[in-house]
Amino acid sequence: MKKVLITIILALTLTALLAVPAVAAPPGPTIVDVAIAVNSEGPFAGQFDTLIAAILAADPAVLKTLSGNGQFTVFAPTDAAFLALGLDETNIGDLDQGFLTDVLLYHVARGRRYAEDVVASSRIRMLKGGFLLQDGGVLTDNLGGPATIIVTDVEAANGIIHVIDAVVLPYAP
Repeated sequence: MKKVLITIILALTLTALLAVPAVAAPPGPTIVDVAIAVNSEGPFAGQFDTLIAAILAADPAVLKTLSGNGQFTVFAPTDAAFLALGLDETNIGDLDQGFLTDVLLYHVARGRRYAEDVVASSRIRMLKGGFLLQDGGVLTDNLGGPATIIVTDVEAANGIIHVIDAVVLPYAP
C-alpha cells in the first residue's frame, strides 16, 4: 500500500511539474554579449575596447545589470570618445570605481528605446539619475558636453545600443 501511495504522489508531482512552464533564459545575446561581438569582428572591431574594460573595472552591478533580463537602452561611447578624455583600456581602471560606475550608469536608460523614441524625447532619464537632453540626435550631459548618436538600433535580447561619439558625464571628475 505504501509503495502504491508513493507511486501516486510521484506521478502527481511529475504531472504538476510538466504543467508549469519553465522559466525561460534570455532569448538571445545580452547587451554585453553584443558589445563584445561587435568589438570582435566586423566594421566596428576594436572600437569598444575601452568601454568593455570600463564595464569590467566598474562595480560588478554594472555588468550584472547589462547582462540581466531587464530592458535597457545604452548609449555606448567609442574608444575615440574615451581617448578624447585621455582614457583607454590600459588606464580606465585607474579611475575611482565609484566615479566610473556613475559615468557608465549615466549612459544607460531604462526601457527599450529605438532611435525614433530617442529623437522624439527632449529629455532621457538615466539609470544613474539625472537626464540627458536630446535634440536632433545630439545628447547633452549635465556639464553641457554634446555627444552625437552615430549608430542606432543595435539589438540585444535585453535592450538597444546606440553608439555615441563622446562620453557623457553626470558630474565633473
